[in-house]
Amino acid sequence: MHSWTDTLRFAFQPVVNLTTGGVAGLEILARPETGDILAEARRDPELDGKLAVLAVRTAVRRESLLPLHVNVFAGTLADLGGLTPLHDAVRQAGRLPWEVTVDINPPYTHVPQQALLEAVGGLREQGFRISADGVGDGDVPLRLLLDIAPDLVKLDASLPERPAAVRAMRALCDESGALLCVEGVETERQCAAALSAGAQLAQGELFAPPSRLPVADVYVPPRSPGLVEAPRSGPTVREFVRPAALLLATASASQVRALLTGSPDVSGVLLVDRDGAPVRSVHRSRFLLSMSGRYGHALYADRPAAKLGDPPRTVGVDATAWEVLDVVAVGDRDRTSDDVAVVDRYGRCVGVVRLADLVRALAESRVEEAAGLNPLTRLPGSDAITGEVDRLIANGRTFALSWLDVDHFKRVNDGAGFAAGDELIRSVGRALQHTASDSIRVGHIGGDDFLVLMEPEGLEPLAASVLDVPWSAGGRPVTLSLATVVCVPGSVTDHREAAACLAPLKQAAKALDGASWVLGRAGRPGHEVRRGSGAATVRAG
Repeated sequence: MHSWTDTLRFAFQPVVNLTTGGVAGLEILARPETGDILAEARRDPELDGKLAVLAVRTAVRRESLLPLHVNVFAGTLADLGGLTPLHDAVRQAGRLPWEVTVDINPPYTHVPQQALLEAVGGLREQGFRISADGVGDGDVPLRLLLDIAPDLVKLDASLPERPAAVRAMRALCDESGALLCVEGVETERQCAAALSAGAQLAQGELFAPPSRLPVADVYVPPRSPGLVEAPRSGPTVREFVRPAALLLATASASQVRALLTGSPDVSGVLLVDRDGAPVRSVHRSRFLLSMSGRYGHALYADRPAAKLGDPPRTVGVDATAWEVLDVVAVGDRDRTSDDVAVVDRYGRCVGVVRLADLVRALAESRVEEAAGLNPLTRLPGSDAITGEVDRLIANGRTFALSWLDVDHFKRVNDGAGFAAGDELIRSVGRALQHTASDSIRVGHIGGDDFLVLMEPEGLEPLAASVLDVPWSAGGRPVTLSLATVVCVPGSVTDHREAAACLAPLKQAAKALDGASWVLGRAGRPGHEVRRGSGAATVRAG
């Protein structure tokens, strides 16, 4: 008698880390030879649950150590109240629940939301990670998405063509601690768009098509220099997380040896407790050296592998790359090549980071940053400021964008000489650098023009620092002009529109006598004169 499983096959598609170029996990996809079993599973929660169990068992038979992504419909979780058979199948296979991500698929319409949330909570208690799939192309309500609080959000590949939407979703993910993945990437252009919009993970035919056998090597297009600007505090660890080879803390040395010898790409094994928290770290080279020494196998094979491990080095998933380097710098020098375990807010291991990945990325960011600096003032150019403006707009933040320049700078150069003019520009740059901080960005966009991005509350101290002090070049008195536009959420759509609002304010400031400051608000007519002739008046725009 034939069963529906006789014509069912599974394929594996890699989830790719766009920063490291490595495979972060494998999504298991049902591929029936006949019929539409997924349509049936959408209507039959019991069948959908069985597909999830079969997917895990198939992955185990393929002997993949990579984290797994298993698809389940939202209605299935609400109807079944969780997936106890899936948890049992994972444990029976020798895998750990936190190595499995449950991809919750739409539709959500008519799904009892409270029942769904309770089921998601149950999965989390068992140790599973949660992904919200089909966001953007599906019907998940935003409030429900926030309540689910997924570890991963998956977007359709069409959304990178709308970068503002992806940036907004990235901001939402950052707030909730989730990663952002783009699915269905088929071209290098789509990949570049996804990366520039803030996606950290991706899937699609470009990297590797679904295949019957798990793949560890994928094609990732080279990143364009300066495509993504790293935050001032450095890139975060979550961008560099690689899958971890995990075993329970009770594992024997022979079990660790079997894992390492069967997986030459694994640099070490983390021994974790029942809750997934790292207990010991086993370094590949040191462990195999101990096992291969005289009497090594006889001495250690049946003993706990923890005896040959070291205390794990751990960082939180929100740590920066620089903080990881601080962790590595403390302790024995012979452990500098050890992987660093990355843990979530529950202390569970979500993966590892390798020192080589961090050093390479930090070096590249410094080279790119240096290339963008103005050679006269060593301040970044306009790209650094405009990129931050777009991020603030996507995050729904209020900000003030200011343009500062020297009045009649050509006359200064002609009268005092270009050397005196250059020294004046350097002096203004130093004054602005003195005000710069994590919340104040300063850029030198060429000649005597500077951009300053900050919160509106800091405008008065900024103006005082550059306008209420005497300036001179070659003994000749010089004045500066400052123009500011305050942008509230919804008043501008991107940095270009903010710059367009700022341009007439700059002209108004230049028209005033002496040191001047004009302030306007995006979307509103008129401006306020804060410094210069006619101060404290409002003029029509």
